Amino acid sequence: SCGCPGHLWVVKMSVPLPHIAALAPYAVADVPGLPVASLSQNESFRSASPVALEAAAKALQNAHLYPDPGWSALRQALADLHHIDKGLILCGNGSLDLIGCIARCFLNRCNAALAPAHAYPFFRTATSATGARLDTAPEQFGTVDISALLDAVKPDTQVVFVANPGNPTGTRISRQKLDDLRSGLPQHILLVIDEAYGEFADHLNKGCFDMVETGNTIVLRTFSKAYGLAGLRIGWGLFPSHLKDHISKLINPNAISVAGQAAALVALQEQDYMVETCKITSKRRDAFIRRLRNAGCNIGDSLTNFALARLESPDDARTVEAKLRHAGHLVRGQSGANLPSALRITIGDQPAMDQVADILERHLEGSA
Repeated sequence: SCGCPGHLWVVKMSVPLPHIAALAPYAVADVPGLPVASLSQNESFRSASPVALEAAAKALQNAHLYPDPGWSALRQALADLHHIDKGLILCGNGSLDLIGCIARCFLNRCNAALAPAHAYPFFRTATSATGARLDTAPEQFGTVDISALLDAVKPDTQVVFVANPGNPTGTRISRQKLDDLRSGLPQHILLVIDEAYGEFADHLNKGCFDMVETGNTIVLRTFSKAYGLAGLRIGWGLFPSHLKDHISKLINPNAISVAGQAAALVALQEQDYMVETCKITSKRRDAFIRRLRNAGCNIGDSLTNFALARLESPDDARTVEAKLRHAGHLVRGQSGANLPSALRITIGDQPAMDQVADILERHLEGSA
């Protein structure tokens, strides 16, 4: 009451929409307050090109100004590098930002999205945030199964999400299989191909940017992984001309800072540095996988900057995770990707990888 005769205030708390209240928070790595080597976020073990970082520092002299809302120079550089139409490029605050915009543009409680069973968990988060349903399709040995995806399409399916290479599986499907998926989907269904780790696999065959205009397809990439710019949050994608303007309405025009745009622009000019990062990472990753496989670990091949180790059970995975954490190494459990017995291990510096391998080998010996 306000104290006045006859005046009574009924206080009601604001409540979120039901589908938001039911949404699980996005799972971030649980970084403890003690010294650890984080091998849980899939960050690059190597800093970005020093020239790119110098450009970012110099750009901060203009921090009092808003960034270019059209990312003009960055879009032109991306178009020149990948031989694509700059007019079809949109940029965002990491590829997560763009995934969220795509979901808000096409999904609601009356339709659904579809993804592989062990897909990147943020696909579910972005879908659920719109009130839509996320359906999943089985994978074959941790690899996207095109036939299963097509069989899982329902009358209300509106968007299909595929990460290629996959996170957390690290596996990749060929361009031919992507073509088969696109041709098998009804034309009205939007196919979103998330290539956050694309640079680690570009040497295998040609990309899929040409699918964008011919098949109601979006291709996303990021500067967070191979370019080592995760902290500056720069994602981008190629969008069909009939969809680009609609999705752009949902993007914050100031999403990429002046420092981020400057660093990304120069990083694109430092292709040799990026390729070297991918080569070093891949060599270290493959050696790590071979060592653990020789020790009896169920660990698959990967075309990313991480490896996925499958343990005997969820309890076994939690035990290993705790052992690694105690030794100062943080890895990531994968319950959110329907792999509760698996741990995703980012490829870090060589001493860290040796120590993680030592701990896993001792654990496997004790479990034998």
